[in-house]
Amino acid sequence: MTLYIDADACPVKAEAETVATRHKVPMILVANGGLRPPRNPLVTLQIVADGPDVADMWIADRAGKGDVVITADIPLAAKCVAAGALVLRHDGSALTEANIGQQLAMRDLMTDLRAADPFRQGSGKGFTKADRSRFLDALERTLRQAGKTV
Repeated sequence: MTLYIDADACPVKAEAETVATRHKVPMILVANGGLRPPRNPLVTLQIVADGPDVADMWIADRAGKGDVVITADIPLAAKCVAAGALVLRHDGSALTEANIGQQLAMRDLMTDLRAADPFRQGSGKGFTKADRSRFLDALERTLRQAGKTV
């Protein structure tokens, strides 16, 4: 079991490290750069080349059954779910076989709406303490669940 973090814009890296360390699960931060090398022996920093979706492809090529992936990227989540990995967003919500199709469709719809109206502003709500708390609880449960599948 490995915990993969799509780390470039992940607001819960420290929280994920705390939970992974408690469970003694190896964690890999995948990024294009700009992160300090971790001091924790369970945490590895994987720097990938610059370019669109390079970090996502690196994770998708490796994540599988028994692994956990933290990402907000819906296409990456879909690939990981298809490979048997458990996937969480930063707010703790799970992306599963039951909801990934709907999430992909919603992503495509929003992309089309933004393309049709360039003045349309995103509704990006801030990341709250409640989101962080939900993430911690969800990761705790998900790592226990993943541990039972390996």
